[in-house]
Amino acid sequence: MSQDVRGEIRAFIGAKFPSLSFTDEQDIFALGFVNSLFAMELVMFIEKAFATRIPNEELKLDNFRTVTRMTELVERRTAAAAH
Repeated sequence: MSQDVRGEIRAFIGAKFPSLSFTDEQDIFALGFVNSLFAMELVMFIEKAFATRIPNEELKLDNFRTVTRMTELVERRTAAAAH
């Protein structure tokens, strides 16, 4: 599942910023192209694309800095929903 999640997140970011090249470990906020509005778009995308809710305690910037961290967030939420 991890590769699918990672791929969908990368595709979403890539569609918004087609000329940007980045790795799964790079901090997209530190790269300077992500702002708070896009951060909210990321939250909404993740909730919709992966049929999950992100609770307030998970709405931390650190969970959205990298593709890897967003993938881990989705996996945590998916596992929590399964229990």
